[in-house]
Amino acid sequence: MKDQATSSASGLLRDLPSVDELLRTVTAGSIAADVGTRFATVLARRAIEGVRAEVREAGSGSGGQQSLIEISESKLLDEYQNDRMPRIQRVINATGVVVHTNLGRAPLSANARRAIVDAAGYSSVEYDVAAGKRGKRGERAESLICELTGAEAAVIVNNCAAAAFLVLTVFAAGGEVVISRGELVEIGGDFRIPDVLVRSGATLREVGTTNRTSLADHEKAINEKTCLLLKVHPSNYRITGFSSAPSVSELAGLAHEKGLIFFEDAGSGALTDLSEYGITDEPIIADSIRAGADLVAFSGDKLLGGPQAGMIVGRSELIDQIRKHPLYRVLRVDKIAYAALEATLEAYRKGTSTQEIPVQRMLSLTRNDLAARTAKFVERLTNVELSVEIIDGHSVIGGGAAPDVQPATVLLAISHSDRSAERLEYALRNSTPAVIARIAEGRVVLDLRTVCEIEEGELLNILNAI
Repeated sequence: MKDQATSSASGLLRDLPSVDELLRTVTAGSIAADVGTRFATVLARRAIEGVRAEVREAGSGSGGQQSLIEISESKLLDEYQNDRMPRIQRVINATGVVVHTNLGRAPLSANARRAIVDAAGYSSVEYDVAAGKRGKRGERAESLICELTGAEAAVIVNNCAAAAFLVLTVFAAGGEVVISRGELVEIGGDFRIPDVLVRSGATLREVGTTNRTSLADHEKAINEKTCLLLKVHPSNYRITGFSSAPSVSELAGLAHEKGLIFFEDAGSGALTDLSEYGITDEPIIADSIRAGADLVAFSGDKLLGGPQAGMIVGRSELIDQIRKHPLYRVLRVDKIAYAALEATLEAYRKGTSTQEIPVQRMLSLTRNDLAARTAKFVERLTNVELSVEIIDGHSVIGGGAAPDVQPATVLLAISHSDRSAERLEYALRNSTPAVIARIAEGRVVLDLRTVCEIEEGELLNILNAI
């Protein structure tokens, strides 16, 4: 029997299609049109090797009515799809997490997307069109930031961690930085702020306790090696109950009394008051500047709703020193980020951020808004295989911002007549575009808060076809 199986396998191996034969199939033709003939050939070789390995392992054929060329075509398609999986692709975020780190954080406004397209070719990133000569990189975006925060000057780097690292490198390398022990935070993915800051060459001098730090603690720690006082906003966690920490104005006053710089890492930060949406403990950058902060760093891709960027705003003589440091050139952003940021900041300047910027618009939606929208959406569902219920739930701000704020929402709880919740979620995730949802109590749940209105038609088509 063993000899017969071996003989059968050997016969099948001899009958395997050649790479050229596989490339002449319809499947290979469509794949080659997408990835090019050269890489389609690589995938074809992988497919044939995969079939060869399966035949050898099985010892004989088990393809039923399928021919080896059909099996190889199927394997080629698998190889093609596997190769595409790691690509960045558009998804529909139905999780209810507004600033979703895994899904690219803030979705950009329509104006920001148009600005990116305009900037993608030749653009005036360092050219003054009116004067016909070299211009200043990022001048428009920096001007808008200053206007919106009340700061004297600004520079832009690639993220907020880079901003903090740059500030400490310029002003505290070889010296000490006084910081509250309760602000030595980890912000996700085993990424710890202290690990970044000490690479600047500064020594972090921890004061106080995890839950309580006083102004006197900071004052006692100041010595001849002290370069600046640092306050880090603990974006992704909160200490409640028996806790206290000095305010921005108190720390700024102490720093200035001692001839030091006061620097606030505001994390997500905010350009406008978001208390209307329940977000009351994220620093408003203009407030920090008014309170006396010499330098403030904050993110562009979280509550601000723009591209990934780290802004540093503050006193002009300090910003000038940062701009002249060689590390600034290493960390500065490209033309695409500048373009998107300009368009995003323009919306704040016009007072239209709630209408234009997706993050702001999503935060502004009330439970009643979402209930009405979800009810209309359900009326358009025609798939008889789906069982749908509208239930109460909560959205999440996400992105390390306002962890204790969970806006009330309504959820679309869906089950399928012959698929488990896991299989239904898998089908949604592998649709085009991919729909990212979550599972709760044995059902797939969708939160329309994070589904843009223009995406509703696509989501409806996917659900009706599943």
